[in-house]
Amino acid sequence: MQSTISRSRRQFIKDTGLSGLALVLGAYLPGCHPGADQKVINAAAGVLPQAIELMTWISIDNTGKITILNHRSEMGQGAWQVVPQMIAEELEVAMDQINIAFAPGNQKKYGSQITGGSSTVRGSYKHLLRIGASAREMLIEAAAKKWGAQQSDCYAENGKVFHKPSGKSFNYGDLVQDAAKLQPPTEVTLKARKNYKLIGKPLPRRDIPLKTNGEAVFGIDKKIPGMLYAVVERSPRIRGKVKSFDDSQTKTIPGVRHVIAVKRTVFDNMFEGVAVVADNLWAAMEGRKLLKVQWDDTGFEHVSTDQLFARMHEDLKKPGLNDRTGGDFERAFQHAATKVEAVYEAPYEAHACMEPLNCIADVKDDSITIWGPIQGPDWIQSDLSQRMNMPIDKVTVNMTFLGGGFGRKAFLDYPHEAAVISKAIKAPVKVVWTREDDITQGPFRPGAVYACKGGLSKEGHVEAFQTKTATQNMGLQNPGADLHTYNGDTLDGFCKPYYDSFSNYSFSDIPTASPIPVMWWRSVYASTNGFAYESFIDEMAHAAGKDPLEFRRQHLDNDRYQALIDQLITLTDWKNRGKNQGWGVAITECFSSIVGEVVKVSRKPDGKIKVDKVIALMDCGWYVNPDIIRQQVEGSIVMALGAATKHDIQFKDGMAVQHNFDTYQMPRIHEIPEIEVHIVDNDEKAGGVGEPGLPPLAPALCNAIFDLTNKRIRKLPFNLDEI
Repeated sequence: MQSTISRSRRQFIKDTGLSGLALVLGAYLPGCHPGADQKVINAAAGVLPQAIELMTWISIDNTGKITILNHRSEMGQGAWQVVPQMIAEELEVAMDQINIAFAPGNQKKYGSQITGGSSTVRGSYKHLLRIGASAREMLIEAAAKKWGAQQSDCYAENGKVFHKPSGKSFNYGDLVQDAAKLQPPTEVTLKARKNYKLIGKPLPRRDIPLKTNGEAVFGIDKKIPGMLYAVVERSPRIRGKVKSFDDSQTKTIPGVRHVIAVKRTVFDNMFEGVAVVADNLWAAMEGRKLLKVQWDDTGFEHVSTDQLFARMHEDLKKPGLNDRTGGDFERAFQHAATKVEAVYEAPYEAHACMEPLNCIADVKDDSITIWGPIQGPDWIQSDLSQRMNMPIDKVTVNMTFLGGGFGRKAFLDYPHEAAVISKAIKAPVKVVWTREDDITQGPFRPGAVYACKGGLSKEGHVEAFQTKTATQNMGLQNPGADLHTYNGDTLDGFCKPYYDSFSNYSFSDIPTASPIPVMWWRSVYASTNGFAYESFIDEMAHAAGKDPLEFRRQHLDNDRYQALIDQLITLTDWKNRGKNQGWGVAITECFSSIVGEVVKVSRKPDGKIKVDKVIALMDCGWYVNPDIIRQQVEGSIVMALGAATKHDIQFKDGMAVQHNFDTYQMPRIHEIPEIEVHIVDNDEKAGGVGEPGLPPLAPALCNAIFDLTNKRIRKLPFNLDEI
């Protein structure tokens, strides 16, 4: 059943704040929203041909000015560029002809806006292309009617519609009012890939000049009139509750206005703190230093790192919760000609974004407005509506640029905390987390322990393969969670063709109990799964007496993988590996993309290990901007190198040991090897880009070190100088 929803142009102008607006095109993103109708819904002039709320992407005023909204956050991964680049391709405009703006949080209008799971392109590219194509066809139709011509005699190019027989043309601004009265086409023809003018081209990013000249507004930069500043003293044991506090000295600091107890939600657990609110950030921070808080740290464990990993090792002795099985692993393993077993450990990690958490909230009796570096504006809108008992259409969430996110800024706690403080003080407030807050309070990437077993035939083929994972399950942290629920992400990072090659396999997990809050970290479980799985594949190749890349070829009987391996061999000159070098390879699959990485290491004159080069091959299928892909893979490799060799979060007596970059050290530029990134061209569907480059690095590096030293590394992080 179809229904039509009309909206006056005057009302739309009022809602959007765009003067002179005459055409609005939009499409709900059903593919990003579970349970939604999978048909693409196009809209013009506020009219929907389907019973779906209006959402807007393209606006054109009568002067021809075009604005394309980016509905996802921009945290360095390139959404600010690629979303408009896709729409502009089919709209037939150049990137320098458009203005780009952030869309506010509104899932009804924009579909899923969560920037996570490397989903911006792969989850919406066909829809966004159709939006641009629909707008183009409506403008062409409007021009044809003005000329009294056949629509087939008209075409769009460079922001204009041309009449082929006469050579006449109209600017889009000349057509916008008439086009706004038309129904959108029910079907549109998209360009063939060979005809793209923008997509697939390394176009300069529109956000880079803004970020280099200071015009870009990050959350940490944003200010609004009448805004106060707040910092929050939180329990060093994270879950501690406020027993009492003495603010007498705090209030002696000039500019301090309020000192209040606050709560924020973390997976439906309420974490407590004491907020110091002041006229400026410095006063708030100085006042916090003088605040005396007594914490109630009872009712939860005060765990240490050693205790956590000992618990995970004990958990591995328990029966696992099966995720996926095939054949009869136990029987095949017992009868295998060669048996291989190994245990791997990956540490807890902080997100450590260059821009610490911050958020502005302005809570009034009848509205809530949020500004900040937010990965999921629609999630924040929905969450605050429910928690603050405010109608969802009265909750506005505005995105700024993000100085990194990595999953942490998709969480709901810091906007909720800001809203609670604003409501209490009846004023707009900006809550700023210090670097120490950001690193010590979590949630963290969970540590994990993997027990892997494999059985080989006499010919060196994998006959049995098993992994059992002990880690905190991110999805089991709400009170009352069913601890007998298996982790559906234990397969992330594992190459799918292995299932067909390994006739007997088993993947299972045991959720380790811990009070430490954990959550998504770049590439989520694949960041640790990939290390264990691809390290173990390498160990099995060695046990089989086979070349590690050829061993993978043997077991990845799939045209796409075979092509990737062929290209890796060529790019790395794999068959001519030099002496006194160690070469390692790893191939992982996550977020619908496949990445193969080869790492080359050697000994320095002082005998220490040097990482010489990383060669990465990304197969993400259909893609938008190759430069952005290279940037994201390079960044993923650097982040993975840090997690493998430099930093981890440790706990002692329930508290994080690392507080800042002096103890949670980042790789320095002189420690970064040469990185070479290549992209596979094929006709596969679009996959993710921002995260898949991370999981292969650690296993490829460890495999290279084994190739050089004959020493296996099964625990991260490790010190390159001590190998």
